[in-house]
Amino acid sequence: MYINVMLNRVPTPIDRGVFEALFEQSVVRSYAPVTKALDSGSISFKDLVKHARIAQIPYPLFFAPRDVVDEQLKLKRRKLLQGFSAKSEFSINSRHHVDIAQVELLVKNLQFKQDWMRKDKALGQNPIVGMLKKSTAPIPDDAAKLMAAVNLDPLELRGTKNKSDALNLLVEKLEAKNVLVAQSVQDLMPQQLPKGKIFSGMTVKDKKVPFIFIASGDEGEHFEPIGRRIFTLTLMAVLVARGRFATVTYNGHTAEEKSNREYELTAEVLMPEGDFRRVDLSDLDAIRAASDVFKVTPSAVVMRAQRLKLLTHDEAETHLNELKQAFERLENTPRNRMLPMNALKKFNGQECSRRMLALHSSGAISTSEFCRVMFSNRYRTGQAIIDYRANL
Repeated sequence: MYINVMLNRVPTPIDRGVFEALFEQSVVRSYAPVTKALDSGSISFKDLVKHARIAQIPYPLFFAPRDVVDEQLKLKRRKLLQGFSAKSEFSINSRHHVDIAQVELLVKNLQFKQDWMRKDKALGQNPIVGMLKKSTAPIPDDAAKLMAAVNLDPLELRGTKNKSDALNLLVEKLEAKNVLVAQSVQDLMPQQLPKGKIFSGMTVKDKKVPFIFIASGDEGEHFEPIGRRIFTLTLMAVLVARGRFATVTYNGHTAEEKSNREYELTAEVLMPEGDFRRVDLSDLDAIRAASDVFKVTPSAVVMRAQRLKLLTHDEAETHLNELKQAFERLENTPRNRMLPMNALKKFNGQECSRRMLALHSSGAISTSEFCRVMFSNRYRTGQAIIDYRANL
């Protein structure tokens, strides 16, 4: 199977598999000339070169033998995985598998940002990365140590007005320690999240500016995205502290007897055992009230209660099923689409945006490079950067 590259009306056949493999994980994979070439079996040389340049692929590679291309893709993949732990997936209560290739463009984008931000000579070793990697201390001790490291008082999150404020506070605390947080948005990311799978986010390794990326609740699930994102963000902060960098799938509404240290640490940070044991868990209304106090989902309260033997497995299953049915009955109201600059700020993160704008102001990064890294070339002008700065 071939695709003809047309130059002066003369066709030059290239391997269709090479064309697909090179463009598959790129920002131009859905661009009209690329999809049209796959349908028609033909593309102009001009379009091929243009889209290869946008995708940062040397265009002669399209004319190379398949084994050469496969080797280049293997090298690229190996470099990409340098930012991840040996086991590049972390899963809790979820059978969903999210391969790095499914979020490769997001990983690369975050790594590009890390590369630029590391140019700041004032940045030192991040104190959070790996701080609990070899710890065998009691769970409450490690939870207290992590909270002290991010300057978060145990009662601060619970003292916020609502879960949205709690999430914002948690992001601020992490970014103040250079643990950067990016959140998914529709349409303006270099790559959309894998459809039909639970994908909570990922932690991307860096000694100075590690990144946490979290899904923002636009993935078609009804399980109270704010409370779930608070738990997920805390879980991934724990992973950074444990020196684990991986894609993360977290099913927040399935009872399971077994647990792991990362999950227990997260639960202890958000729902300390000493305080949690005094909570009323007599019925679903009480459980929902507790979830508002601890700024998590009602499902998280149920699972914490089960693991502390405050609810039996059967009681927990009954509550989780009732919560699932209640959420499924909720009307899935379409969200208003965010303004582009607001969406980009959410995806890039406040602290990353501040640092990258400072680099641009100093002349360390060009306008074109800034637009590539921060806007995925959706906007390519100096005026766009001025608008972005004003919005920040």
